Amino acid sequence: MKNKFIHISVSLTLLVYILVTGCAPLVDSQPVLAAAINDNNNIEVSKPEAQPTSSRPEYEPGELVDYIAQTGDSLPALATHFNTTVEEIKAANPGIPADVTTMPPGMPMKIPIYYLPLWGTTYQSIPDTAFVNGPQQSGFSTSAFVATKPGWIKNYSAYAGGENRTGAQIVDYVAINFSVSPRLLLAILEYQTGALSQENAPEDKNLLGHKERYYESLYLQLVWAANTLNNGYYGWRSGKLTNFDLADGSLIRPDPWQNAGSVGIQYYFSQLYGTNAFQKATNENGLASTYFDLFSDPWDMETEPLIPGSLRQPYLRLPFPPGKTWTLTGGPHTGFGKGEPFAALDFAPASEHSGCFVPESQHYSAAMADGIIVRNDIGLVAQDLDGDGDERTGWVIIYFHIATPGKAIPGEMLRAGDPVGYPSCEGGTATGTHVHVARKYNGEWITAGGVIPFEMEGWVTHDGQQAYHGTLTKGSQTVTASENSDLYSQITSDYNPSQ
Repeated sequence: MKNKFIHISVSLTLLVYILVTGCAPLVDSQPVLAAAINDNNNIEVSKPEAQPTSSRPEYEPGELVDYIAQTGDSLPALATHFNTTVEEIKAANPGIPADVTTMPPGMPMKIPIYYLPLWGTTYQSIPDTAFVNGPQQSGFSTSAFVATKPGWIKNYSAYAGGENRTGAQIVDYVAINFSVSPRLLLAILEYQTGALSQENAPEDKNLLGHKERYYESLYLQLVWAANTLNNGYYGWRSGKLTNFDLADGSLIRPDPWQNAGSVGIQYYFSQLYGTNAFQKATNENGLASTYFDLFSDPWDMETEPLIPGSLRQPYLRLPFPPGKTWTLTGGPHTGFGKGEPFAALDFAPASEHSGCFVPESQHYSAAMADGIIVRNDIGLVAQDLDGDGDERTGWVIIYFHIATPGKAIPGEMLRAGDPVGYPSCEGGTATGTHVHVARKYNGEWITAGGVIPFEMEGWVTHDGQQAYHGTLTKGSQTVTASENSDLYSQITSDYNPSQ
């Protein structure tokens, strides 16, 4: 390999409450375990071990180092990775366009670096294309692959997401909702539980090691795993995640040259393991080796960059009818699950009612662009804008908390402004009727207030100090997110389809 880089029933109410908390109050979804889990998956308490010295030299302050831009890189994130500033990076690379969003993959750069101690491994476990449920996963059949293996997951079935599903179907269900590669989820299951090679499942119902009440099932362990992986991946992608603790308290600071996929895996194992098991899981003989044995070397799979240079979103309209005034009730917050990525916004129709209610017929959620409906689920509708019918490629809009009656169905072609369905409280937890909207590109969640901001009818999204805060601006106008639906949080759609 190149050095590049579990049967229990769960009630539907509880299941949905745990699975989707996209519009719930911000919760710390990644508590650090008080005890470490050793190499045999036994819990043990141990004092923190010292981390090995980084293999990177102690660079002089501001010393220029060579860097090759990776897919999805942005200047703000690179600045935090290298402990420098955007201005210094631009000064050292005058050829970077002033309006750059994402960096062109493969572009040679000089980056001023400011040394920090305890940088982690330089080994890159997996490329981003193999982490995200994107184009590289098209054509892969989880069910067909699992059927060829002797492991326990082949004969597993359980109630998950409102219906009975096989083990392979559970993997796919989690993969599509969180947009994490099913291959990666299978590799994790094999690495930790022998799901594809061992006849008997582990006796411990907390299969992946996450010890939390109600999570004693394959499905909810995978929900936790995918959510944790995304917290690491998008934390690194956005530049918010600069260090984290292992289960034994040891500090990990990812190497500045790392890619988001590898940091996502590092963060995942940091929530489970102490130093020795963590190092084993994240080196060339760990999860990466299991992935290679199952699916071949992901670095050798020829594919276009997941995120191209200077990516920009297509024109989008506000997700409600022209001439109507709705309220921005939630600024940038999680797209799906808990924590990162902050890819979504919430809008609620004007009403004399509070809490959850059935809106009047004219208060429907509208399609933000032309595109085909490729998926609907409890409270959810996914619209593919490139028309190929594959949610893993191109631009996709996710509409959440959509009521079941009148909801758009798969195969339906919608034009911008057509009804997608009615806002509601269906799916997850919600304090009132609203629609939650988020974007994906090639399977990657696109943060709402990042370098490719969520822009609708000229309204540009900006992050707030915490989840659900933030603003939309258009020229001199500013709308501030608020659950109270006050004057300053109201926004009117002036979309004219003839323009």
